[in-house]
Amino acid sequence: MLLQIPDVLTTGQAAACRQKIESAEWIDGRVTAGHQSARKKHNLQLAENHPLAEKLGEIILGALEHNSLFMSAALPLHVFPPLFNRYEGGHSFGNHIDNAIRQVAGTPFRVRTDLSATLFLTPPENYDGGELVIEDTFGIHNVKLPAGHLILYPATSLHNVRPVTNGARISSFFWVQSMVRDDGMRTILFDMDMAIQRIAQNEPDHPSVIQLTGVYHNLLRRWAEV
Repeated sequence: MLLQIPDVLTTGQAAACRQKIESAEWIDGRVTAGHQSARKKHNLQLAENHPLAEKLGEIILGALEHNSLFMSAALPLHVFPPLFNRYEGGHSFGNHIDNAIRQVAGTPFRVRTDLSATLFLTPPENYDGGELVIEDTFGIHNVKLPAGHLILYPATSLHNVRPVTNGARISSFFWVQSMVRDDGMRTILFDMDMAIQRIAQNEPDHPSVIQLTGVYHNLLRRWAEV
């Protein structure tokens, strides 16, 4: 499932985050790349333990906790602390698949990367290129979202970032270990949850609401790992 989630941050919040980190000390983005990915990764990144990255990451995590669409789609068990990258001057990231396991720097904490996420912080009109290109069974998707919007997709997907030829693209990226590791099962649960919410909104007293909610939780009980 590939899902665009609007307004994780407001336009003002995204602008404030961007302004704070634009003048920060950036390092080579290959520091968090695996052996193969490092050969294709050309961008800048805030150090994982940079105080500003940790502070802004907490803001993003707080926003995600209150975003019902993200919670329904991801069913998060663990969320990797958000990281921040910058593409400019021809920077790009060639085709790759994210590492299956990520370890939080300086800790024994590991996250299985079931889902990848990119939160766009720069308005798309402020830079040229920089599309996130994701391949799935339905084809190739070129993603370039408004500031504050997020794209969520299976971490098993082949993807790349096209060269930024003008301006700068600043984003946050992170991974999610879901309670339901299988993408097909998560998609079924997400579709059912959305349908239940529509029925409940149109006919809140309809008996199917309770019945379908029970089916949803019984499936979640069967498939979830906590």
